[in-house]
This record gives sequence, structure tokens and C-alpha cells, in this order.
Amino acid sequence: MRSNWSATILVCGKCSKKLGGGFGEKGRTPLAKALRKLAGGKKRKADFGVIETRCLGVCPKGAVTVIDAAHPGKWMLVEEGAPIDELAARLGLPS
Repeated sequence: MRSNWSATILVCGKCSKKLGGGFGEKGRTPLAKALRKLAGGKKRKADFGVIETRCLGVCPKGAVTVIDAAHPGKWMLVEEGAPIDELAARLGLPS
């Protein structure tokens, strides 16, 4: 099976769990869920894929570790409450 993904984003699940949300309008949405909503589809029919991983070992305080699979050497630390649209632009995702 093929997917329609133009990009794949990896989000650290442990960082997200520590924050207990932290994103979206009310600040309660986990980062992976907020990005999936922006993807405009479900699973393989989305514009891009968001995969929540196990601990990536960086463990920043008040932030979530994110990796764009197209650029695995560049890891990003996304601070709690950061606007999702700005993050999508930094990652080069379609919005």
C-alpha cells in the first residue's frame, strides 16, 4: 500500500506525555494530535505523516523533540504553546 505523505514527522511520545498537552487553542492538545489535524486526512491519506515514537533521549524541559524524517540530522525542540502554523512552516509542511 502507498501513502499520500509528502513528509514524515517523528514526535517524541515521552516529551509529549510529560507536557500533558500544551498545544492548540486551549493548550491541552498533544503536539502529535495537533499536527495530525493539520495534515488534512487520516492515516495514509493525509498530506503528511505524524508518527509518535518512544523516548528519543533528549528530554528537554517544557518542550517536545521533533524530527523531520527527510532531514534526520536536524532535531527540533518545540516549546510548549508554540503556534502549530509556525512549526509547520519551519518543517516545510503543507498547511
